[in-house]
Amino acid sequence: MNLKHLLELLRKMTVGEKIIPLDYRNKVIMAPMVRVGTLPMRLLALEFGADIVYTEELIDLKLMRCKRRVNAALGTVDFVDRSDGTIVFRTCSSERQKVVLQLGTSDAERALSVGKLVEHDIAGLDVNMGCPKEFSIKGGMGVALLGQPEKAEKILTTLCQNLSIPVTCKIRILPDINDTIRLVQRFASTGIAAIAVHARTRDERPQHAPHPDFIREITKAISIPVIANGGSKEFQKYEDLLSFRSKCDASSVMVARAAQLNVSIFRKDGMLPMDDIIVKYLKLSVDYDNAAHNTKYCVQNILKELQETPRGKQFLQCQTLQQMCEIWSLGDYCYRKQLDLRERGNLGRREVAPGVIPDDDEDDTEEGTKIKRAKLETPPPPPLDADVIQQNIAFLRSNYNSDTQLPKTMLYTYAGRKSKEIPRYETQRIDKLFRAICTFDGKRYTSSFWEKNKKQAEQGAALVCLLNIGIVTEEELIKNGSI
Repeated sequence: MNLKHLLELLRKMTVGEKIIPLDYRNKVIMAPMVRVGTLPMRLLALEFGADIVYTEELIDLKLMRCKRRVNAALGTVDFVDRSDGTIVFRTCSSERQKVVLQLGTSDAERALSVGKLVEHDIAGLDVNMGCPKEFSIKGGMGVALLGQPEKAEKILTTLCQNLSIPVTCKIRILPDINDTIRLVQRFASTGIAAIAVHARTRDERPQHAPHPDFIREITKAISIPVIANGGSKEFQKYEDLLSFRSKCDASSVMVARAAQLNVSIFRKDGMLPMDDIIVKYLKLSVDYDNAAHNTKYCVQNILKELQETPRGKQFLQCQTLQQMCEIWSLGDYCYRKQLDLRERGNLGRREVAPGVIPDDDEDDTEEGTKIKRAKLETPPPPPLDADVIQQNIAFLRSNYNSDTQLPKTMLYTYAGRKSKEIPRYETQRIDKLFRAICTFDGKRYTSSFWEKNKKQAEQGAALVCLLNIGIVTEEELIKNGSI
């Protein structure tokens, strides 16, 4: 790659690039799915033939706390929660022209604030008006917006008039067909590019039959593309997606549960075996440093009842990407890739601390790339006293089958057996991160892994102590993912 092309690539990653508006006609689409629609699954869906992929629903307030940064090591754009370093949304150039971010919102100004933040990194923005979950409804989001059409119209109009990308919404049908048609006509008049319709009411669930007749009537009533959703019970192969689209007379079709179970449903040449899917998914999770807990959740959905097999039970014990990859003979791939990413400057959850977030700015030196840190409104933590023994050890709850095996319990038991004073803990909290210092037998211990609650921080400090007094070994902690 010559210098001109490199500079152009960096420009696109940094400020975005104006592209041809997304066309929602004649498309097969991966639906927004909570905890499933993260980057690895979206990329896999695209590889298998999906035309458009939606993110999981992302809440406006959470995105408003985020800092946008270019992650040069991964080749991604990350939106990082300033309060705890969580990656809220990660995307890359491979999906730039095909990814739609689904937004959970109940306020036009907040929605626009998020839209402005992300519009140069996505192909479209969708407003969730179909989620029937209690969390969404209590926040005035999701299907609750269907009962407040004026508010919903204001959100859509504000976004359509102020963003450079197409805006859509995803709804559920109302019990009455005429009420449904009147509602979608109001929404269509706001300037949205398309509307996705889940062919069930607010109170209906996947076990209930969808209502394609409602979608047929909707397509007659409005001129914008209508995306049919809700037919996953009928989807066994790619042709079934097109059949449901035809049954609904819709412009496009959107797939949720069938894709969650086997994302190769998008393959025109037929679905792939489960293990092939898992291997591909794990490799993408490693390549893009996907969170281990999210990766595990998605593989669990693919395994389904096979979680009860010996291999499935072994998988359920996994806490790290490395451990998961070992089961599918990808251990060496994972190890080498993670080492390579670290050498290239990728900083992950272990490096998160109050007051700093790994940033994208680079300085070339003889020793390689230096990763600077972006200063936040939150001040950095106070420096530790010189006598505090500190190591980067994470407490992973599922490593411990019973409370008697927990680090704090083990240390307490050891103190009693040796007639020593019981350990004491002092905890520091900054924003949503916690660090504890354990004092035991005249020495103090802490972990540089900032936890997300007080209890875990104390367990992490106890674990550092146990390692230093020889109760647990470094080999054990590496094996279970704590180190």
